[in-house]
Amino acid sequence: MDAVKRFFKYIAVDTKSNEDNPECPSTKGQLELGKMLVQELHELGVADAEQDAHGYVYGTIPANTDKKAPVIGFIAHMDTAPDLDGKCVNPKIVHYTGGDIKLNETYSLTVKEFPFLNKLIGEDIITTDGTTLLGADDKSGITIIMGMVEYLRDNPQVQHGTIKIGFTPDEEIGRGADLFDVIKFGADFAYTIDGGEIGELEYENFNAASAKIEIQGKNVHPGTAKNIMINSLRVAGELDAMLPVEQKPEYTEGYEGFFLLTHLNGAVDHTSMSYIIRDHSTDKFEQKKTLLRNAVAFLNTKYGAIITLSITDSYYNMRGQIEPHIEIIDLAKKSMEEIGITPIIHPIRGGTDGARLSFMGLPCPNIFAGGFNFHGRFECIPVSSIHKGIDLLIRIIENAVG
Repeated sequence: MDAVKRFFKYIAVDTKSNEDNPECPSTKGQLELGKMLVQELHELGVADAEQDAHGYVYGTIPANTDKKAPVIGFIAHMDTAPDLDGKCVNPKIVHYTGGDIKLNETYSLTVKEFPFLNKLIGEDIITTDGTTLLGADDKSGITIIMGMVEYLRDNPQVQHGTIKIGFTPDEEIGRGADLFDVIKFGADFAYTIDGGEIGELEYENFNAASAKIEIQGKNVHPGTAKNIMINSLRVAGELDAMLPVEQKPEYTEGYEGFFLLTHLNGAVDHTSMSYIIRDHSTDKFEQKKTLLRNAVAFLNTKYGAIITLSITDSYYNMRGQIEPHIEIIDLAKKSMEEIGITPIIHPIRGGTDGARLSFMGLPCPNIFAGGFNFHGRFECIPVSSIHKGIDLLIRIIENAVG
């Protein structure tokens, strides 16, 4: 199947995850896509492909050589971010010659806002119509893996060891590795195909936590409110103002961490807030959590124990788990260079299933999926990046055979 046709088939399925649903998977669309993938894997000769009760998809391509080779896994996630409509049924392919790309009457990809476009002149670029996510995060990763499976079926002369395939649900809400069966998967190491632009190769990521805050105010008639009313909305604003301005995402880059206010809902009587906390440094990560706790403690002293705070760690920086197995980074880097890709090795300003899996005993760095502007209507991906991703997985497999 043509890679673009395959990609379009996947992105037409709405697989937005839902953090308010504790079940796994959190949405039915992920089960639907998983069933499609199992059927397609069977058609491509992956006889043991299956979807478990929680929506995880597993499959094996047996080795076709007696040469020594590690068991390599390739993993991508099926869900898309909850930020926008996830059913992309009207994607566009634009042969880009420069300038802004009009998505619809309201929205455009502009060179001013997105200067990476200057690097894509001459490319065929897949975009949204400005009303939905594209879903390249991570359906381009799925497309790349499935393209690799198809290539190996059609080219049996390519010698390879055992290959493991995994597709996970609910990565975007931090639960993608929760029920992943590492023992059943049986790989010596794996790669998540979940990065950004072509060339990305990552084995450092944020330490991550989520914070939920409840503020119980005191509402009385404003005409008699003096020395009585506690406006929970104003307390929420006071709390947010106590966090360092320079540690907001819009002011950070590289190794700089941040606090992000992701949810604020309330009235005078009661307000709920949610934050995500991120930092590559373990020490700075802990300092951020302590800073938030201290701010809440200060306001509780000031207003009389009206705030409750819960902080939950989500995942940790995988660098310490990957560096003892640096040969798997070298394998990916060498394979990129051999097919004309310049490796871009830098820390992920986010996280992947691979971070969690690395702490579960499966070393799992991250490789590009090829897209830009994930999680919004401005998402796009060059067609060539999908094809290069397929080429890369095949070269990794070939180079792993001793």
